[in-house]
Amino acid sequence: MSVTTTYLSKTEVQNLLGVTAFGLWRITRKYDDFPTPESDPGPFVAKDEETWDGTEVYRWTAKTPEFEHRGAALLRPLPDDLPPGKWAGYQDTVRGPALDWQTALGTIRLVHTSKDQAASAVAADLAQRGNPDGVTTVCALYGDVGFSGPALVAADTAHPAIEYEAQWGVVAELAGQDLPWWPGLLRSAQLIRQWRPGAPALVAEVPASTRERTLRRAAANGVFDATAQAALTDMANDIRNDRVRDAEHDIEIFGRHSTHIVIGARPDTSTHPLPTIDDRPVLAAGWKTIAASSHPDAVAALELVLAYDPRLLPFGVLTKVALRPGRIAEQWARRLTLCDPTAAHAALADDRPVDAFFIDPLTDMPVLRTTTGDTPGLRFYAPLALPSTGAELASVVLDGTVWVKTSDGQVHPAPCTPNEHLWWGDGWGDKPSEAATVINTLLDDLGAAVDLREHWKAPRGLTTLLEKQAKPGPAEIARHTLLHARMTPPPRTPYDD
Repeated sequence: MSVTTTYLSKTEVQNLLGVTAFGLWRITRKYDDFPTPESDPGPFVAKDEETWDGTEVYRWTAKTPEFEHRGAALLRPLPDDLPPGKWAGYQDTVRGPALDWQTALGTIRLVHTSKDQAASAVAADLAQRGNPDGVTTVCALYGDVGFSGPALVAADTAHPAIEYEAQWGVVAELAGQDLPWWPGLLRSAQLIRQWRPGAPALVAEVPASTRERTLRRAAANGVFDATAQAALTDMANDIRNDRVRDAEHDIEIFGRHSTHIVIGARPDTSTHPLPTIDDRPVLAAGWKTIAASSHPDAVAALELVLAYDPRLLPFGVLTKVALRPGRIAEQWARRLTLCDPTAAHAALADDRPVDAFFIDPLTDMPVLRTTTGDTPGLRFYAPLALPSTGAELASVVLDGTVWVKTSDGQVHPAPCTPNEHLWWGDGWGDKPSEAATVINTLLDDLGAAVDLREHWKAPRGLTTLLEKQAKPGPAEIARHTLLHARMTPPPRTPYDD
């Protein structure tokens, strides 16, 4: 969340300060610290029109004795004989649950949300309805820790469009007591409505996220075997455990750094952590089954694992190449086999039009043929490894992606892990070390699984060779050239000393 900038015209600044044009001219000369007009207020303001940052003017007004009664309510000096305020109950608002506090400055409405422009939206709604509850200021959560508690954004109903930062400690001082706060995952109207001053923190179950519900629905579907159901349940449990830990962590952070805070609710940990599976090969086997399924629940689950932990899937990074006559992608495409779409194909398509669905019979990788304009193309997941047939890498072709030609006459997209990419050419200081690592591995063992966690340690000669290749290609590099390159260190530079 952030404080929204509102620009004020000269007339609006005069109205805010209660002065004439001459009065504003006098203020700019009397006060050296009066905000200056914006030099670049944006495209929606005429170039010859003076405009001011509304928050800056409103803050200045509150800190200047001559005008403080017109400035931001929560930034004005507090009276020495401040009477204690009191809790005034729960309120529903257009931006979520709120609690009211009757104070010496009037009613302060604290909306328990960190959504952008929440304070301004609630204040504007009240002003539009004639402010029936007599609210002076609306506060909303900034989403971070401030100097005296959770950071706040405020908007006064007198000027609802102008937001400014406020201090939790100031609101607590006006309220005459510590203020309740809920971690984001327990910030529900149901829990906030139950709060009363002096009440202990409620213990509540952290609600399931949409992702967790999707996974549990799929796990309950009898179409999947036990291994797939276990993988789905494991990820659902892992997500739930993370959410409980997040709520506990928020309470620890805000409780430690806040002096005027009361925790309104704590997560129920009586059944946590939920059990998870440490055996990744078992999980990978389950997700392989899900990826090959055509059930809608499998499609929804696969989209989640791609975002949450794609290394559990049996394929690597998403790759796109144009399909042009005589190029290597066309040669590979002739090997592909038409098939019915699976969840993996649905993830590849990502709502794009698809001409045909394929599978690579040698690597089991899903492939789509699509058309953009007049040019057909292929979308596929790179394999994690190539078939171990006893053949060896004969050459590498750089054309859209890195391709491998083998000594037994086959063509393959080079293997790659899900979170990396294969490229070449001048990277403006970045080196094509991922592709160099893959080639280095396959030169020794065509069927080896690639490990790119330390790709920057690739042979420097191979990396330099790839860096010199023109993009986008095509270019073919023979095995003997690759072997020679990895044995040849690049020329020394002054930075090597």
